[in-house]
Formats: sequence, structure tokens, C-alpha cells
Amino acid sequence: MNVLAAYGPWGLALFIFAARLGDVTLGTLRIIFVARGNRVLAPLFGFVEVLIWLVAIGQVVQNLTHPLAYVAWAGGFAVGTWVGISIENRMAVGLLAVHVITREDATDLMEALNASHYGVTSMGARGIAGRVRLLLTVIHRQDLQAVTEIVGRLHPGAFLSVGDVRAAREGIFRPATSFGHRLWSLVRKGP
Repeated sequence: MNVLAAYGPWGLALFIFAARLGDVTLGTLRIIFVARGNRVLAPLFGFVEVLIWLVAIGQVVQNLTHPLAYVAWAGGFAVGTWVGISIENRMAVGLLAVHVITREDATDLMEALNASHYGVTSMGARGIAGRVRLLLTVIHRQDLQAVTEIVGRLHPGAFLSVGDVRAAREGIFRPATSFGHRLWSLVRKGP
């Protein structure tokens, strides 16, 4: 089917834009799920992504003389990337390791995190400025803001680093509440 013949140049542009928006959004999510080792959603997203891409590229190839097709292709790519990242941020899927380094006694911080149902490991360490306290907690991604607020309130000068965790087990985790976490838990247990 030639979308240009059926709907004109603006219809063609809108079709290509929407198709790219869809396939790039799925592609962005697929990459994120591949990085997290999800063996169910990543291939499923990839399958649908490629199907949409084939339809979109077919329209561009059929209409190489229409500049709107190129603009729609690029625009759909840009917006699809933004939408994919936005969806992933809202889903807040996965785990993060939060490292807190402070020169002060961190008993109050550890107690506050434990009271909020975050498992915390504390250990003494030595930094460039001398003795420090290192706290480590592994949290659901959706809890990052709450944890950083607790750290900022109790130890505003503490060094904080955050990194993705591919897998964790046997820890103390606050119950996941978002739809993304519930979906991730179901999919992660897959075949």
C-alpha cells in the first residue's frame, strides 16, 4: 500500500512519523531490557519493533522524492527515543546500588533507612581524608528519590553514588509497588 497515494504528503509524513515513534520507542525499551537480562520482553519488543520498521522504511523507499518523508523519519526517531526513555523512567524497573560515604557517624542514617524498610550494610573504610563510613543499599529504582532525600536530610555532605544492579538475591527489599515492578517480577520469573 502506498500511503502517499491514499492520504497525500501530510498523511505520508504522519504515518512515517507515527511508525518511527513506535518502533524507536520499542527499540529503546528493548535495549534497556537487554541490558537488564530480560529474556522475555526484549525479544518480544524486538520482533514488533522490526515489523513496524519494515513497514515504515517501505513507505520511505516508495516515496524517495518527498522531503517530508525524511523529516518525518528523523522526527519520529527523535521523539521515539524520548518517549522510550520516559516510559522506562515511569516504569522504574530494576534495582540500583546506592553507596553513601560519610565522615560522620552514620548510625542515624542507617536507622532511618532501616525504618523505611531498606536493607543497609555499613562498614568502616579509609578515604583520602581519613576514616569514613561506607553504607551500601540495593533498592528498587522507584525508591531512589526517597533514599536520596533521607541521605540529604541526615548527611547533606555525604558522597553518594548510584549504579545499576543486574541481579540480586537474598536481600532485604522494600515491597515493589509500581505496575512496572509487578510486571517485571512476573516477566523475570518467565521460562
